[in-house]
Amino acid sequence: GYRSSIFCDGELKMFMMSRRVLTRLLVSFFAVQTMWASAVEVRFEPVADGVYAYVGDIGGRTVANQGLNANLGLVVTLGGAVLIDSGSTFQTARAIHEAVRRVTKQPVRWVINTGGQDHRWLGNGYFKAQGAGLIAHAAAVPDMRSRGGDQLAALRTLLGSAADGTELSFPSRLLQGSEARLELGGTVFEFRHRGGGHTPGDLMVWLPHVQVAFSGDIVYVDRLLSVLPVSSTRAWVEALNALAQWNPKRIVPGHGRITDSKTAKAQSYDYLQAMRSHMQRAVEQGVDVSDAVKSFNVKPFMNVANAAELHPGNASRTYLEVERE
Repeated sequence: GYRSSIFCDGELKMFMMSRRVLTRLLVSFFAVQTMWASAVEVRFEPVADGVYAYVGDIGGRTVANQGLNANLGLVVTLGGAVLIDSGSTFQTARAIHEAVRRVTKQPVRWVINTGGQDHRWLGNGYFKAQGAGLIAHAAAVPDMRSRGGDQLAALRTLLGSAADGTELSFPSRLLQGSEARLELGGTVFEFRHRGGGHTPGDLMVWLPHVQVAFSGDIVYVDRLLSVLPVSSTRAWVEALNALAQWNPKRIVPGHGRITDSKTAKAQSYDYLQAMRSHMQRAVEQGVDVSDAVKSFNVKPFMNVANAAELHPGNASRTYLEVERE
């Protein structure tokens, strides 16, 4: 009677171990549930027949958007799905894949990275593990290798465990030169690279059968573009001219709503061209960088998000670039 009501030492140890194991399993279960509950929601909207886009936040990287403050593309072909940019982390890539599955049963067979910003390529590892081929311009890879470690560290600081599983996975099918053409799944994709722009590997994607362009970070609308230390405003302007030559019916920009050539020109090309022209005159006249930045008339470009925050840095970096030319 006594033994039946009281555990012996061995039974007590086994009971306590079982409780600890159960507790750990419950903690792991709720952690996974919390992770999925907080995962960014990705939904692709139709752009043309078989062509879709996800329009991301136009603000900065946040816990809520899990660093995915950028647009993505999806093209469904007879031979598989083509994803344009893979997202900011392993977990956002998984959310992107779930969104793809809601559109098509086709597997993601190819991923195109349009540049070296984190949300363009840090989801590569997830899709590579699913068997997808990774495509980019050759100029993107040195930039990814140079900045990828810092990008991932910053995302881990911001997102904590939501960045778990993310590893640097570089594209292996590399495009060369200023023009390229691939047939993926029976659909023709054309590419233009003009030496960079926002990042050195910035690549524009053209779908001639529907006259839709995915500009990557060459076009920003609804928010001001950002000139980085690795940017080339000269190449950026050339890329925007090359984009206009396609005369696209619709443009999926790197950031902002799906747009047209007129809006892309007004909010990206005109800003860059005006800033470059102003800084060229300032350098020729010996005006220092501080005065050059202050004297630039930014008012026509202040009607988009982030303008007050981003313009001073854009202007000073453009001055320094022009000074080196």
